[in-house]
Amino acid sequence: MAKVLYITAHPHNETQSYSMAVGKAFIDTYKEVNQNDEITHLDLYKENIPYIDADVFSGWGKLQSGQAFDQLSAEEKAKVSRLGELSDQFVSADKYVFVTPMWNFSFPPVMKAYLDSVAVSGKTFSYTAQGPVGLLKGKKALHIQARGGNYSEGPAAQMEMGHRYISVMMNFFGIPTLEGIFVEGHNAMPDKAQEIKENAIARAKDVAHTF
Repeated sequence: MAKVLYITAHPHNETQSYSMAVGKAFIDTYKEVNQNDEITHLDLYKENIPYIDADVFSGWGKLQSGQAFDQLSAEEKAKVSRLGELSDQFVSADKYVFVTPMWNFSFPPVMKAYLDSVAVSGKTFSYTAQGPVGLLKGKKALHIQARGGNYSEGPAAQMEMGHRYISVMMNFFGIPTLEGIFVEGHNAMPDKAQEIKENAIARAKDVAHTF
């Protein structure tokens, strides 16, 4: 049995969002194929994802200096505890599925906050004399992303920073390959939007059988 984190970062559901529609097709098919796997859906727009702020730095600093957790302020306790929960949950998973739209060449800011919450030295990576080493080897990741334009090739490819960023972070964590399913060009070619969506859904179902 594998543990799967299905992580979505979109304020809309599958009836309004291309990325969410493709994500749902993927995860529904995955459930059918892998009925014994444990799947947890993290809707980042509904979860408590603390930003790393002054309270967090203060709380971490107190703990590192030897102070007891009870000595932290209420705000420090709440944020530090929640960040610990998120990173522990991430480490315990075997597979990760990220579902995002492309916003301003990247992804919604809540996804950056989430990745910040799980990028923890000693949990997802460690620093060594030879440099940083990822600690999540043997795990798998997939990114489903909707892009209104075409960013897989051509001049616009260098402007895509969402999939690229997640790929860099997964590699940093020791996950060497991030597979991608892209729904792209539906805004640039509205007459082909439905076809583009259906093709991406078909690919998502195929990938679900092998992921």
